[in-house]
Amino acid sequence: MGYKVAVVGATGNVGREVLSIMEERQFPADKVVALASSRSIGTEISYGETKILKVEDLATYDFEGTDIVFSSPGAKVSAEYTPRAAKAGAIVIDNTSQFRMDPDVPLVVPEVNPQAIAGYRNKGIIANPNCSTIQLVTALKPLHDLMPINRVVVATYQSVSGGGKGPMDELFNQTRGIYMNQPSLNHREHFTKQIAFNVIPHIDIFMDDGSTKEEWKMMAETKKILDPNIKLTATCVRVPVFIGHAEAVNVEFDGDVNEKDIRAALKAAPGIIVVDHRADEGYVTPTECAGEDAVYVSRIRMDPTIDNGLNFWVVADNLRKGAALNAVQIGEELIRSYMEKAA
Repeated sequence: MGYKVAVVGATGNVGREVLSIMEERQFPADKVVALASSRSIGTEISYGETKILKVEDLATYDFEGTDIVFSSPGAKVSAEYTPRAAKAGAIVIDNTSQFRMDPDVPLVVPEVNPQAIAGYRNKGIIANPNCSTIQLVTALKPLHDLMPINRVVVATYQSVSGGGKGPMDELFNQTRGIYMNQPSLNHREHFTKQIAFNVIPHIDIFMDDGSTKEEWKMMAETKKILDPNIKLTATCVRVPVFIGHAEAVNVEFDGDVNEKDIRAALKAAPGIIVVDHRADEGYVTPTECAGEDAVYVSRIRMDPTIDNGLNFWVVADNLRKGAALNAVQIGEELIRSYMEKAA
């Protein structure tokens, strides 16, 4: 049985990636509808190598009869249209921040908490976590199963594509302007400081305690997905990389662990590839992970400065596993475990 699927925000980076991944993985859709704002009506976008979809107007689209919606239009748009689609009977997999912390909406990474998908029955909505959280909890899950984690300290190195096409263009234009000595290209619109040849320890707005909202998201979402007892502190940094997020992670376990068991747990975990050779090029960087589905773990070593401590490096394509792929995987598990049974 095939399903009717709508992709909201289909012209954006994540929406296009959703369509590409759906075709790659042969998602069981009999009909796929691409939706975006009125200014994109009639735009042609690819669905796989041979199919072309014409964008329809989100504002006037009738969701009646739609089975699944992949939604990536931004939080404000999602706040209006995701409930509307759910009310019409669709199950919405929402990639924005709008519903992630709603206690009645499951926040899901299929390799970590697939059982939470059952909560879609509350509101007809499943939330896709923040990109930096997805790769982190994917790596933490097998470790937490091995020995409960008490505390996590993480520093992120997040690519500009996490902010969309505009920030990617800004990095490109600033870099070109510096190389070509054209100061007119060095304007700032999406970042508070120059992003080319720089790093910016500021993603999203500042909160009262001095943290940024991105840092708060990582803490709050990890607790919701993995374990509310885990203490987590983060420093989130934007770096001049187009695609791929990296994270330096320090973990403190509740009891004694050893490196051999840690490596075995990571290697056996779904969605993870361990590349850690302790030699030149024996680790993964954002350049190598772009276009890949896996979460890559490298630089695994015990932390001698604390009891039961561990350091590692984790990298993933933020547009794929950090957004579109995770959403499609949720859809696959939703169909496999819930919708096929009801059919």
